[in-house]
Amino acid sequence: MKEMSFVMLKPDAVLRRLSGKVISRFEERGLKIAAAKMMIITRDLAEKHYAEHSQKPFFKDLVDYITSGPVLAMVIEGEECISLIRRMVGATNPKEADLGTIRGDYAIDTGRNIIHASDSAKSAEREIALFFNDSELCSYPLPDEELVYEEP
Repeated sequence: MKEMSFVMLKPDAVLRRLSGKVISRFEERGLKIAAAKMMIITRDLAEKHYAEHSQKPFFKDLVDYITSGPVLAMVIEGEECISLIRRMVGATNPKEADLGTIRGDYAIDTGRNIIHASDSAKSAEREIALFFNDSELCSYPLPDEELVYEEP
């Protein structure tokens, strides 16, 4: 089943110049970048994005961190991509993330774990809508896909 997931490279990934390496991993697994934009997140958007953590003690630090520098927000598309991307990303705590995962290979600590990925279809839908409008999503066939046009 084709899915779309929201993925965000956090400020530490962008500032450490890891964006290309991470994007390559997704593309090499056959996933498609349907949208991407470099941005500095506003506090308001950060608070909406992390609303589920608003009552947790680390919420302020999380919002401070994600608004501290540029992020690369993306929509990634592919067959059952939400669970695949989560496996590729690895555990939230990089010390627990397997080598070969994005966090296992590049992240330094839990507070600077370089990447966010939607954890469910419902989260993906909510997060994509926060960061992108429909006109920013690109539909295109990869060489191994059939071209299927959908009427708007």
